[in-house]
Amino acid sequence: MDASSVQGDLVDVMFTEAQIQAKLAEMARQIERDYEGEELLLVGVLRGAVMVMADLARALDRHVEIDWMAVSSYGSGTKSSGVVRILKDLDTDISGRHVLIVDEIIDTGLTLSWLTSNLASRDPASVEIGTLLRKPEAAKMDVDVKYVGWDIPNEFVVGYGLDYDERYRNLRDIGTLAPHVYG
Repeated sequence: MDASSVQGDLVDVMFTEAQIQAKLAEMARQIERDYEGEELLLVGVLRGAVMVMADLARALDRHVEIDWMAVSSYGSGTKSSGVVRILKDLDTDISGRHVLIVDEIIDTGLTLSWLTSNLASRDPASVEIGTLLRKPEAAKMDVDVKYVGWDIPNEFVVGYGLDYDERYRNLRDIGTLAPHVYG
């Protein structure tokens, strides 16, 4: 789905599909340099990271393994409950492995901080984070992120895995959602 299909729902298109692919290729080159000669396990955070993970993995010119986790820090509403639950754990033993957590966006940092700590307790060789988007103004927890595509303003964005009420994930671009949609 492209932005023209939902143009009345978007304030603007922040990043086009072409810009996203170019940024992921740029991130892939840096990852290749940093992990040269090392085995690498990419751990995607479901569901939002599916698009980023797939395209980042394809942009890498090397073998990588892939696994997935699903975590939740939300209760029944849109506010974080402060409690993180593992809904789907890794199928891979990460002991002694280099792990790169891949996410589509870092907002408050609370969930990624918890996830990094949880994975670090499993005796990996290293745990790093890569994200396509980061909202520095929304941060409540300082999270060390090794790879960042773009820092963005604290706006409600959708597309390319980012959703509102499970909609817009398959939008090829990333855009700012109009307040009339969620307000």
